[in-house]
Amino acid sequence: MKKIRVPFLVLALLGLESFVSPAPIEVTWKTLADVQFKDVYVKELDAYYWKPTFSPSVLALNGKEIFITGYVIPVDYDANFYVVSKFPYANCFFCGGGGPESVVDLRFANKTRVYKTDERITFTGKMRLNADNVYEMNYILDGAKEYVP
Repeated sequence: MKKIRVPFLVLALLGLESFVSPAPIEVTWKTLADVQFKDVYVKELDAYYWKPTFSPSVLALNGKEIFITGYVIPVDYDANFYVVSKFPYANCFFCGGGGPESVVDLRFANKTRVYKTDERITFTGKMRLNADNVYEMNYILDGAKEYVP
């Protein structure tokens, strides 16, 4: 009888593990800076863009639940297009102070409020890396929402 209970208990505990989602991984801006860029010509745009080559540490984040803290920059309120940036607005990527590795596109699950420029907030969501679509950021946070540990 004891031999049956122990394996049953182990299987039951393993089964419960599949229902518990893992805690999101904390990502720092230093980690996201571990990327190399190469100028690539895009004939369709008749322009060059910086094509990223992500490091193994960054590649390991693709598809993972993460959280990151930064400054909110509303790129387009009407289109609900926000990014979280390593730098405040005056020094962000769009203003020449940082590079594309210093912003993460926030794709909200359900945005519940309007964010103000330079609010310092921690967001969580599923990290998606983009190396090929010139119309999207290199780092995208799908299902983004404010993170409260």
